[in-house]
Parts: sequence; structure tokens; C-alpha cells
Amino acid sequence: MSLSIPEIVQLLESRATTWYGQEAVSQLHHALQCAHLAEQAHETPETVVAALLHDLGHMLSAARTPVADHDAAPAKDDLHQFVALPFLRKCFSDAVLEPIKLHVDAKRYLCATDALYWDSLSPASKHSLELQGGRFDDAQVRAFEELTYYAQAVRLRRYDDMAKVPDQVTPALAHYASLMEQVAIA
Repeated sequence: MSLSIPEIVQLLESRATTWYGQEAVSQLHHALQCAHLAEQAHETPETVVAALLHDLGHMLSAARTPVADHDAAPAKDDLHQFVALPFLRKCFSDAVLEPIKLHVDAKRYLCATDALYWDSLSPASKHSLELQGGRFDDAQVRAFEELTYYAQAVRLRRYDDMAKVPDQVTPALAHYASLMEQVAIA
């Protein structure tokens, strides 16, 4: 089933008001911060939309499962980077979808290639990294660097890591809904 942009907005408004894992922001606030950081960095509109929607899979998974305890660390990886793709495929191009799909692997990549990256991760991100397979080995690093959208995914990952600031001011969701309309597949 594919989602329309109004349905994506409704999902964000209704399901993203819960805590973002063990972070001190809601899922919606995290998404808006991530998109805002991408926009401030003069990313393409597609990358900004990917930043907004990168965790949509969490909300879609939550719609099918009971609400998790905010204070409890997850026991397994929910593969959220893949969950949203079938719902978004008819609406957006690979320029939006691939960075979403690759943002978890980008964390694994950065842990393998940036000596300071691990220390910059929140405790919740460190925990989820282990559930997601841990750091890439050398062969995985080389294979990741061959992917068309790997650089966008790495930048999205960095915005993701910074987008956890309580009370951070961002543009409203309506601003990004308009951007989604701009980049949607006709």
C-alpha cells in the first residue's frame, strides 16, 4: 500500500508525537530537526525530504505493535529503514528513498571510518548500532562507498545524530509538506 503526501502528514501528526526512543524529543520533533539541519546545509530538496522521512518506518511499525516503553531499550532491530520504503515508493524517487534505506548502514560506516564518531553517539544510538550489526568491516566499507547515494546517506546520518535537541525551533510540518509535494513523482 502506498501512502499519499496528506497521509504521510497525517501519520507524522498522529503517530510521531511519542518519544523518539530513549531520546528527549518526540519522533516528529526529531524528524523536523533533521530536515531543518539538511535544509540549512543547502541539501537538495530530495535529501531534505529523506531527512524528514528517514524514521517513518518506526511509526509504521508502531501502528502494528503496542506502544513501547520510552525508558526501555529495544531488544531487537526493527529494520525501520526498510519498513517505510513500500509505502513511499510510488510517491518518491530513489533520491529520497535510497538515503532513507541507507541511513542505518551509514552509522555502521561512520563507526568504521571516523575514529571520533562512536564517542559522539547517544547511548540509545550506541545500543541500536549493536542491534543493527555493529561497525562495518573493511569490505563492507568499500561496498558501501560504491553505492550511488552513500554520501547523501552519510550526511543524513549526521543530521539524524544532531537532531535530538529539546525545544529546538524548526519550520512547521506544513513547510516540509510543501517540499514533499515539490519532489513527489508526478
